[in-house]
Amino acid sequence: MKKIMALVLAAMMLLAACGALAEYPAKVEGIDFGGAEVQILDYWSGDGARAENPTEEQQAQYDYRDWINETYNVNVHQLQGGDWGTCAEEMINFTANPDGSLRMYIIEPGKVGSLVANGYAAAIPETYVAESDWNAAEKEFMTVGGKLYGLYKGNSEPRGCLYFNKRVLKDAGIEWEELYTLQAEGKWTWAKLEELCAKLTRDTDNDGVYDVYGLIGSRDDMEVCAVFSNGGSFFDFDADGKIMPTMDSDETKNALTWATDTWTKYSAPTPDGANWDWYKDAWKQGYTGFYMYQTYGGFNDNSEMADMADPWGCLAFPVPNEGDTYVTVISDNITMVPNCYDEETVAKLAFLYDLWSNPTPGYDDEDSWIGNKYNYTDEKAVDETYAMLREPEHCRINKVTYLGTSNDVIGQDFLWSLGGEATVAELIEQNMGKWQGLCDTFNNK
Repeated sequence: MKKIMALVLAAMMLLAACGALAEYPAKVEGIDFGGAEVQILDYWSGDGARAENPTEEQQAQYDYRDWINETYNVNVHQLQGGDWGTCAEEMINFTANPDGSLRMYIIEPGKVGSLVANGYAAAIPETYVAESDWNAAEKEFMTVGGKLYGLYKGNSEPRGCLYFNKRVLKDAGIEWEELYTLQAEGKWTWAKLEELCAKLTRDTDNDGVYDVYGLIGSRDDMEVCAVFSNGGSFFDFDADGKIMPTMDSDETKNALTWATDTWTKYSAPTPDGANWDWYKDAWKQGYTGFYMYQTYGGFNDNSEMADMADPWGCLAFPVPNEGDTYVTVISDNITMVPNCYDEETVAKLAFLYDLWSNPTPGYDDEDSWIGNKYNYTDEKAVDETYAMLREPEHCRINKVTYLGTSNDVIGQDFLWSLGGEATVAELIEQNMGKWQGLCDTFNNK
């Protein structure tokens, strides 16, 4: 039904765009940039040039942004200011050596914490943004010591999810349609996943070696999703606003123990000499039932799974107990203002970005996120799984990114070592001093 409605709405939007002027936000008096140029710097927009032959929606966006420039006497450009690994460094260099220009930076999630801790991100007054549609989870995440340091608008992109291969499940006697029913009824649990993985993992040609497995994919994603689905965390703020290690909780340790045991029993083995991401191609070869990965691997245009021969579906990560809340651990790009302007300028820049990042008037229907997702999978994967995980109550944030990237902080010495000789508790004890030191450094800056 939603697929049909999306097509109807798209047609209605096109007619509306052709037949009437879109409604723009009301002008806020007293804001004038005096003709200044403002750069919004990301890591994907190239030189920001407009399309020579724009679609009607592109032209509508250009018209809206021209209206912003004219209304507030400003000249805004969004263009590339670095790449995935260097945007934060570009912001650091600019903040330390400002040239008088006006800039904002869109920073990848793993770098935002260091920019806050080291004083490179400006605290954003809520003069103009308090009533806007900023993402509540990211707003809470980017509030440190009662001050807001970064912004993200709209629903978050779901990340961790569990794909399934319909053919492989059917060959094992599993009706894949029933998985969506279990999810809808709140019965898609850890125990059910184990049950299905045990049924999937088998030796089909009787040569003494398994040739079909229950699981494949990113073990990191499985471990992290297990922790947050069980109400655990790795780091969090205490009552005094200081970040502290929290992985010694029963919720976290129990989740990691379950995830490690399940992975050890049912996952496809890593081939000798394989690259770290060998599982991406292996999943498409069709000898595993479930694939632990992130939504962009299957739902996005030109995704890694676009050439997969077998049909697939998608579920939320299962929950420990029936009726628990399904979760996905989000990781959004954050817009930050360099800490080299006065408070009023920072407030005006945040206001400008609020306008700039609005959906294009006339094309801002609530189902625009669907895009081409129906082209890749079944309707329930889109309408029930993906749609659900976009909602704030299902989104969790791993606060490890205040201390660095997940790989650097909890990767090699912890998550990647699970399943070895040391237990979960022993690995936590071994690493606690390092983690506490990172927290102390953050808290003292």
